[in-house]
Amino acid sequence: MASPANCERGPMGHGSWQKSSFSGEGANCVYVAVDEGGEGVNLMESDTPETILGAAPQALRGLIGHIKTGRLDRRG
Repeated sequence: MASPANCERGPMGHGSWQKSSFSGEGANCVYVAVDEGGEGVNLMESDTPETILGAAPQALRGLIGHIKTGRLDRRG
């Protein structure tokens, strides 16, 4: 698994992971991979490589859309 101190190596196992282009050189890297069945998307953060979030592509697309428009920003 990836070390939080080194995001360049990437996580091992669980398919072919790609580091997000928004992840810098620091410790907080986000990785994405297509699940083994090819019908879903998996997300993982380098700080907690044992936790993998799975989502349908449409659901992930909706979440990203909400994030980009600021609909999930905390208010107050």
